[in-house]
Formats: sequence, C-alpha cells, structure tokens
Amino acid sequence: MPLSTLDRSQVDPVIRRLNVLRPLSTEARTSLEYAMLEGIQRAGAGEDLISEGDPVDSVRLVLSGWLCRYKTLEDGRRQIVNFLFPGESCDAHAFLLSVMDHSIAAMTPVVYTEIKRARFESLVASDGALAEAFWCETLVNNAIQREWAINLGRRVAFERVAHLFCEIIERLRPVGMVEGNSCVMPVTQMDLADATGLSVVHLNRTVQELRASGLIVLRDRTLTITDLDALKDAALFSPSYLQLYRRS
Repeated sequence: MPLSTLDRSQVDPVIRRLNVLRPLSTEARTSLEYAMLEGIQRAGAGEDLISEGDPVDSVRLVLSGWLCRYKTLEDGRRQIVNFLFPGESCDAHAFLLSVMDHSIAAMTPVVYTEIKRARFESLVASDGALAEAFWCETLVNNAIQREWAINLGRRVAFERVAHLFCEIIERLRPVGMVEGNSCVMPVTQMDLADATGLSVVHLNRTVQELRASGLIVLRDRTLTITDLDALKDAALFSPSYLQLYRRS
C-alpha cells in the first residue's frame, strides 16, 4: 500500500537529516518510512521517554518537538548535556549497551517513533548507505557532545549562549525548520541555563547582552539571529562538527 503524502510529511525530518549524512536510495527511504510509521508515539512536555538505568531495546527517532538529554545529581541539580531536534535519533545503537547512562525528556509536546532492535538491525543490514547514515548520526552526536564540553569548560557566558544559538539554527536548518535566520525557541530560560551551566540570573543577563549587541531578537518564543556571521564570530563557532553539508 503506498504511503500517503500526509504520512510522508510526518517522518520527513528523519529522511531529510539522514539523506544529508548519506544519500539514500528510494528503496531505503521507503523501508525506513514504513518502519517509522508503524511505531509513532507521543509524549507530553516534561515526560521522560527513557530514564537513566532503563534497558534499551529500540531506536527512537524524533519527528516533532524538542527533547533533551540530561543527568541529575543526587541533590537534584540537573545538567542538560544535549538537545534533540526533529530528524535526530535519541539512541541509535544504544541497544548495544545494557542500560541507559542518562535520561531523555520531552521539553515540548513531542511526536517520535520507536523501531525495535530486530527491525532496525534488519533495515541497516539490508542497505549499506542507511547503515552508514545512522553511524554518521551517532558520530555527529559525539562531536556535538565534545563541543558542549568545550562550551562548559572554556567559553565564557556570552560565548556559550551565542554558540548554543548558532548550533540550534544550524541543526534545525537542514530539516526545514528555519526561516531566514529565525526559528522557534520553545524552551524556558531554566532549560537554557541548565544547558549552558549558568544560573538563570546569569543566563538572563547574557541574553540581554546579546540583544543589546544587536545580534539576536528573542521574542514570542521565536529566536531571530540578526547577524549570523557576527554571532558566529562572537561565539567562536564553526559548523564543521555538525557535518551538515554533503561533500561533492
């Protein structure tokens, strides 16, 4: 039975992202689309998709909404270690480990899909490019974690927040969720503070500094970068670690 246009639109962010990492054949795209459409689920804001210590038996792919990876200290302090956006996987290949070492939570209402391990392994075994695309996705995620470690360890507050805003725009652009240099910004200042290792007061002051510098506009849950090149310079940002532009 052919997939409808509506069905395809639900899973399009995943196909678009993977196709940037490795060109996919029509057969690979169709097989993946069917697998994704069979496992669509929803989660509300604040709900954990999976918690630290849980066993992993499937791959979760984000179709819409924002999520975060996070760790919580015994005293309740939370560190967000990465955001997850439409088109990205929550835990590709995590089923190779016994349990999750961190938690993944929905920051907004989220639509995602689960592909069970056996089905996923069959998909990637049948198509080399699809297998490489998912491994590339995992490697890019590792690169993002390294960049976030640099953010927390070496960049000052202004650079941290500027770098995060640049990364958000660049990660959302390939899946069609950026208009010009504007995107939705549905997360709270507490979320941004937990992602940048700042207090909420310091985060707010830094955002105001970016506004006063004429680099961003943040209004009505929309982020607009008014001068992307200048913001990248201020953040010491290079998008090369995201591997978002296919080499010829």
